[in-house]
Amino acid sequence: MKTLVTGGAGFIGSNFVRHLARTHPDWPIVVLDKLTYAGRRENLQDLEGHPGFEFVQGDITDPQAVARTMDGCAYVVNFAAETHVDRSLYDAGSFIHTDVHGTFVLLEEARRSRTLRTFVQISTDEVYGSVPTGSSRETDPLMPRNPYSASKAGADRLAYSYWATYGLPVLVTRASNNYGSHQFPEKIIPLFVTHAIDDIPVPLYGDGLNVRDWLHVDDHCRAVEMLLTQGAPGETYNVGGGNEVPNIELTKRILALVGKPESLIQPVTDRMGHDRRYSLDCSKLRAMGWSPQVPFERGLAETVEWYRAHPEWWRPLKEANPAFREHYQRHYRG
Repeated sequence: MKTLVTGGAGFIGSNFVRHLARTHPDWPIVVLDKLTYAGRRENLQDLEGHPGFEFVQGDITDPQAVARTMDGCAYVVNFAAETHVDRSLYDAGSFIHTDVHGTFVLLEEARRSRTLRTFVQISTDEVYGSVPTGSSRETDPLMPRNPYSASKAGADRLAYSYWATYGLPVLVTRASNNYGSHQFPEKIIPLFVTHAIDDIPVPLYGDGLNVRDWLHVDDHCRAVEMLLTQGAPGETYNVGGGNEVPNIELTKRILALVGKPESLIQPVTDRMGHDRRYSLDCSKLRAMGWSPQVPFERGLAETVEWYRAHPEWWRPLKEANPAFREHYQRHYRG
């Protein structure tokens, strides 16, 4: 049951690798990660010495690295991607290269595999675009409205096409916004938590009424693990937390948990193409026996506490990481 996890040193990927090591300690796990600004080897340090664990620094757009790491694998889970919408506004090309071409390289190697049982392509609820009312079902049209979500939609449908055309055992997951430990601090929850700890104003887009559905990363990991063995090739599965919260309310909850005043909220110009609301219908996955287990109130409090307790993890990323500082100053104009 050897498993390749691409992007396994990133936020969701590293949480999934640790989850899989706990639930299937006898499964060999290979991580392929380029270790860009958001991927950190430290995220996997507790797995050093774990039987069957191997880390390979490499790029999913590199056929040789992919061939080496996929050799003999029964399962492939592709978390590797450029993921930050804000960054895609300035460098769409790198998103297309990694998210679409990288997926193509993985799928081509998967076609040559004699051992592959399941290929899971990790997509996102953002491929549906803004959802004014109701909830998106897996059969709804894809209407991505920014370069990031467009690149994920391209990879999503490319993966499906390899099932339809070649019979490759591919399935796709579309998850809502993940939160939890080890998330790079440019995303809203870790950014606002760490800013608030240091009494730095938190930059809230527009009127703050954009709605996101929050899914704890542990619940996402459980869903992917289940689909490795129970998912049907050619199918797509929504994975949502059922916690739709306007950004202004999320911000106030974070400030309250950190113990800081709401005067730290600093409205900033809304970003281009900012989707108003995401919402997922997850009845298909729930019918298989999965449901989120982490209540949002508890999960958010535990996440805030993790960042409070681990400044040695996030401070270097904010204070000494050029990738963070340059993007932040560019995007928020200093």
